[in-house]
Amino acid sequence: MLPGIHKPSVVVGSAAILLLAAGCHRAVAPPKTGAASQPGQAVARSPNQRTIGVSLWETNSPRQAQLKADIETAAAKHPEIRVVVRDAHNHVAQQVSDVKALLAEGVNLLIVNPIDAQVLVEPVAKAFSAGTPVIVLDRPLVGDQYTCQIDPDLGQIGQEAGAWLAAKLGGKGKIVEILGPADSLADQAQQAGFQAALREPGYRFIYEDHVDPPRIDAVQVMREALKHTQQIDAVYAFSDEAAKAAYETAKAGGRAKGVLFVGVGGLPAEGRQWVSQGILAASVLDPTGGSEAVETALKLLAGQKVPKAIVPATRVFANHAF
Repeated sequence: MLPGIHKPSVVVGSAAILLLAAGCHRAVAPPKTGAASQPGQAVARSPNQRTIGVSLWETNSPRQAQLKADIETAAAKHPEIRVVVRDAHNHVAQQVSDVKALLAEGVNLLIVNPIDAQVLVEPVAKAFSAGTPVIVLDRPLVGDQYTCQIDPDLGQIGQEAGAWLAAKLGGKGKIVEILGPADSLADQAQQAGFQAALREPGYRFIYEDHVDPPRIDAVQVMREALKHTQQIDAVYAFSDEAAKAAYETAKAGGRAKGVLFVGVGGLPAEGRQWVSQGILAASVLDPTGGSEAVETALKLLAGQKVPKAIVPATRVFANHAF
């Protein structure tokens, strides 16, 4: 903790990510890439078509829905491939079964978006050893028995957010941080990157707390920040949903004017929309890697070599009125 920062005495230990928006946004349906098979059915394909099996840990949340849409949209541009997507609905055993079923159906390449970093190691390693290319997408897998991992750099994302804010604040400002679960290594990396971009002595991190649903959410964190601080120049939140909730809380208290609210996500129907509406000053893209996974799969199917690790590019979506 930095000198002078206010930290509540509550100890949090959440393992869940806060989703503040009510319901789930539906991604726009992409062009069809062929009918998905059911478990136990052989994958039908034309003689010259290659099949990519995709195992997603779930597709109901806005970001996971976008990931699925990104994969299917990218694949629809290439008639030489078809994509078969399986949704594990956040059940580890189901995802193991999905992976085994896809491999039994004879897919030419496997994309895995794992629920658990350890449980899928064995089936993925078997596929990899047998010569099936495997792309691990958006979440890590223990070990290195896969072909390629595509994962955003959350430290870089945090740094992009901090650099954008530094350019706006001009060397000084009082900043509130709304952080993700305390035990999340990804969130820790994101915060470290953010603070690294704001090292000038004029910046002060005056309040921070972690969300800990259902006990603590971003609304509660922002309320406490408003109680303990007289001046806030910027609020940085680990997600766009949390940043929006912070804005609405500050607005209800008559204290949103002049405050820069910055979030992470950059989804078209969430962060980007809220930026265009002036709710958020900026949203930093947390790329799904879906299109990059399809591009990488095409290279592998063509016999080309790819890097062991690929980091999808991020960017800042900003409202220039701020």
